Amino acid sequence: MAKNLVIVESPAKAKTIEKFLGKDFKVESSFGHIADLPSKELGVDVDNDFKPKYIVDKDKKSLVKKLKDLANKAELIWLASDEDREGEAISWHLAETLDLDKNKTRRIVFNSITKSAIQRAIDNPRAINYDLVNAQQARRVLDRLVGYELSPVLWKKIKPGLSAGRVQSVAVRLIVERERDIEAFEPEASFRINAEFSTSDGEVFSAKLYKTFDTKEEAEAFLKKNLEAAFAVASLDKKPAKKSPSAPFTTSTLQQEASRKLYFSVARTMQVAQRLYEAGLITYMRTDSVNLSPEAINDAKQAIVSLYGERYSKVRNYKGKSKGAQEAHEAIRPTDMTLQHPKVERDQARLYELIRMRTLASQMADAELERTNVKISATTHREEFTASGEVIKFDGFLKVYLEGKDEEDLEEQEGILPALKEGDPLVNRYITATERFTRPPYRFTEASLVKKLEELGIGRPSTYAPTISTIQNRGYVEKGTIEGTERAYSQLVLENNTIKENKLSETVGSDKGKLVPTDIGMIVNDFLVDNFANILDYHFTAKVEKDFDEIASGEEDWQKVMRDFYKDFHPTVVDVEENADRASGERVLGVDPKTKRQVSARLGRFGPMVQIGTAEEDEKPLFASLLPEQSITTITFEEAMDLFKLPRKLGVHEGEEVEANVGRYGPYIRHGKKFISLESGENALDVDMDRAVELIKAKQKADAPISSYEGKDVTKGTGRFGPFIKWDGMFINVSKKYDFDNLSDQDISELIEAKKKKEAERVVKEWPEEGIRIEKARWGRHNIIKGRTKAELGKEVDVAKVSLEDAKSLLEKKKPRKKRK
Repeated sequence: MAKNLVIVESPAKAKTIEKFLGKDFKVESSFGHIADLPSKELGVDVDNDFKPKYIVDKDKKSLVKKLKDLANKAELIWLASDEDREGEAISWHLAETLDLDKNKTRRIVFNSITKSAIQRAIDNPRAINYDLVNAQQARRVLDRLVGYELSPVLWKKIKPGLSAGRVQSVAVRLIVERERDIEAFEPEASFRINAEFSTSDGEVFSAKLYKTFDTKEEAEAFLKKNLEAAFAVASLDKKPAKKSPSAPFTTSTLQQEASRKLYFSVARTMQVAQRLYEAGLITYMRTDSVNLSPEAINDAKQAIVSLYGERYSKVRNYKGKSKGAQEAHEAIRPTDMTLQHPKVERDQARLYELIRMRTLASQMADAELERTNVKISATTHREEFTASGEVIKFDGFLKVYLEGKDEEDLEEQEGILPALKEGDPLVNRYITATERFTRPPYRFTEASLVKKLEELGIGRPSTYAPTISTIQNRGYVEKGTIEGTERAYSQLVLENNTIKENKLSETVGSDKGKLVPTDIGMIVNDFLVDNFANILDYHFTAKVEKDFDEIASGEEDWQKVMRDFYKDFHPTVVDVEENADRASGERVLGVDPKTKRQVSARLGRFGPMVQIGTAEEDEKPLFASLLPEQSITTITFEEAMDLFKLPRKLGVHEGEEVEANVGRYGPYIRHGKKFISLESGENALDVDMDRAVELIKAKQKADAPISSYEGKDVTKGTGRFGPFIKWDGMFINVSKKYDFDNLSDQDISELIEAKKKKEAERVVKEWPEEGIRIEKARWGRHNIIKGRTKAELGKEVDVAKVSLEDAKSLLEKKKPRKKRK
C-alpha cells in the first residue's frame, strides 16, 4: 500500500500527476465536489445563520467509501484540488466528509501540472484556507437563496419550469436592454465622400473627406465643385509611432480571443483549456491575473532570443485591474515555452498555439511604425481630402501576434502610401458620395458579453461559461438566425468630369450567431426588473462580487453578508408572490373585423401565441402559435390574423388529407396521422402541396424499415438525443462506436439485446396479467407504471412489500379526473 494518498478533483489530472510521483504515491480523483447542497430542497437553514446542509449524493457514496478506506491506510493525505475558491471548498469537503486526521493531512496547490510545480507544492504544504472556503460557501448559498426563492415566484406569475439566478438574470438583462436599444433605433442617412488619386508615376491611393453631407443635394453640389479641379499634395506629415503587445491571457481575454480567432464558444474554450491544463501543457485556466512568474519570463526570453534574436526581446511585467480576484496567481501560459507542437487533438493544438503566441508576444519589443498623414487640396474649393498610411519599420511583437478586435471596435485599415512630397500634382481618378446610415448598437456575441460582464465587475472567471450556457439552455436567449433585410441607397460618382447616380442595395440587420433574447427571456427580465430591481441592478451585483472578494481575503464575515442580503430580499419575495400581477407580455394588436373581439399577442402555456377574445368573455378565445421567427414584441396585426388561417388544407395524397400548421415545436405538415416538421426557414403559411408531398415521401423513406428482428420491423431516425433505432415500441440510442448510416444485422442485434437486458434489469416487480410493473427510477426511487400512467414511490418505500392492490390504488390517484360539463 502506498504511503501517500493524493486526492485531486479530476481523473485526467490524476493520470497526469501520477506520472510525476513515485511508487510511494497513489493519486485518486474525487470527481469534483463529493458533498454539495441537496438538489430537491433549499438546503440552507435561514434561521440558523444560513448554515448549509451538505449531503453526499447517492452516486458518490461508493467513491467516498473507497477514499475513506484509502485514507485510513495512508500515512499522509495530500489534498491537491485547484488553486481557487472552488478547489479550496473541494479540499474542505474531502477533509470533513472523509473525517481526515489533521495531523496527517496536507493541502497543496500548484497552477500548472508539471513535475517541478508538483514537487514545489509537496515541499511547501499549507493548511486549508477557510477564508477561500467561506467565499465559495457565500457564493453557493447566496445563489441558492436567489434561485430557490425567485424561481417559484416565476412559476406562479409567469409559467412553470422557469428559473432565475443572480448572475444569469443580469446577463439576460444586458441582452434584453441591448435588443430594446436596437428596436428603438432610427437610422439617419448622410453622404460620405471618398476619392482615389494617382501620382505622376501612376501609383494609386485612396483618400476621404472628413466631412459628411446631410442630403443628396448637398453632396452633389460638392461634387460639382470638383469638376475641372486640379489636385495637389497640400501638406505631408510623417510621425514615428509604436504599438505595444497585449498582456498574457486571463480567462476573460482568452475566451474573447478564442471567439474572434478560432470561432469557439465560451464553453468550448473552457473545455479545451481544461484538457490542456490537465495534460500539463498550460497553467491554470481560471484566473484574473496577467502576472507571469520570474521563471516564465526568463523562459519566454530564452525562447524569443533563440527564435527571433535579441532585438525582439523585451522583459515586461503586467499588472491586472481586478482587485482581490487572484484565483490563480499567474496568467494563462504554456508550461514549456519551447514546446511548439504538442501531440494533442486539433482544437487543443489551435488553442495552445494561441496561448503560446500571446505569451511570447507579451515579452517582445514594441513594433516601430511610421504614420503618414497627407492633405490634398483642390483649386476649386477650400475642403481638403485626407489620406493616411502606415509603414512598419520594425515588426517587434507583430512578428508573432496581433490581438483581434470586436465588430464595434473595428476601424478602417490604413494602407501604405506611395512616395509623396508637398506640391506634387495628383490626378483624380474618381470621387464618390455614398449614402451611409448610422447603425444601431451591436448585438452581443458570447465574447463581447463576457467583456461587458467583466467591465461591470459581474461574475468571476469560473462563472462566465456556465452563465452563458445557462441562459441559452433555459431558453431566455438564443443564437440569432436573423437574415437581415435589403435596404436601398444612393451613390453619386464623379468620373471623367461627369456626375452619375448609382442605385445600390445592401443587407442590414443580419446577425447570425449573435445573442438575441426570446419572448420568454424578455417577459422574465421585465418581471424581475419591475419587482426585484435590486437583484437585477448592475452595481448591486458587482458589489456582491466585491463582498465575496473581501470574504476571501478575510476582511468580511460571510454570514454577515448573508444576513444583510436576506433581510431585504426575503420580504420582497413574499410581497411579490402575494401582490404582483401575473406577467404574460401581452400586447393588444387590434380588433378582429369579423367578430369585433380583441386580438392580442402573449405568452401562453406552450409558448408565444396570438389570441382572439379574452378570458372574461362568454365565448372561448381562439388561439394560434407564433411562427419560430415571430416575436410577441414585433408581430403585427396582419401577421397575427394570418396565423388564424392555419391549419391550411393543402390537398389529398395517397387517400389521406394533407394540411400545414404550427405547433409547440414549430411548423409542420400533417399527412393522415403522421406529422412532419418543416425545415428551418420554411413557413406553414407559404408551403404548397408539391413541397408537402416531397416532405412526405422523404419521411416515408426515412421511416421505412431497415431490417427486422424476431419478426418485428426495425426503423431508424434522429431525435433530440441523437441517432436511434426503434424496435417493438422501444427507442434505442445508437452510440458513436456504430456507423449509423451502415448498421449491420449484428449491430442491430447487439443494440436490441443490450436494451432488452437494461429494460429487464430496470423492472423489479410486475403483474403481467394486469399490465402493471414497478421500475427503478433516479435518486433511489421507484415508479409504478401502467400504460402511460405513472406513480412515484419514495426512497423509504420497501418495494418488496408493495401489493397489487397498493399499486392499483396509487395508479388510480394519478389518473386525470374528468372535467365537469
